[in-house]
Amino acid sequence: MTLADRNELRKPAYGDARGAAWLAAEIRDHLWPWANPSGTGRTSLRLAGFALALAATVAWILAALGHLSAGAIIGWWFGWSVLEVFVRLDGKPYVKEGPWWGRLYRRAGLMDMLCYVSFKNLLIGASLFLGLKAMGLLQV
Repeated sequence: MTLADRNELRKPAYGDARGAAWLAAEIRDHLWPWANPSGTGRTSLRLAGFALALAATVAWILAALGHLSAGAIIGWWFGWSVLEVFVRLDGKPYVKEGPWWGRLYRRAGLMDMLCYVSFKNLLIGASLFLGLKAMGLLQV
């Protein structure tokens, strides 16, 4: 693969969608790291990622019920984030080029994906923590 191929700007399947369809596709793309079933990707990595995502979800539910500490949640969330980097590189190896509202994409390298997943999961995790704390379900 040449440097030009690696930096080639491209769009995901929903790249030309507009309005509500585009917004729904963007949300799904950020929350669902796996490629379409017909897409490429290693099945073992897809299954491992799905299993760990399910375990992290159960951990958040246990935290909401008061059965898991904040530290345990952070550990599960970190573990999921590390695996998500590899799941995304395998199934959705692209990141946005330019502003977040833009529609230009490029092939992601390891550091691109580490930064994307880390920031995205930091925002999601902080939102979940704040939501649980606001409802009085988590003691931090």
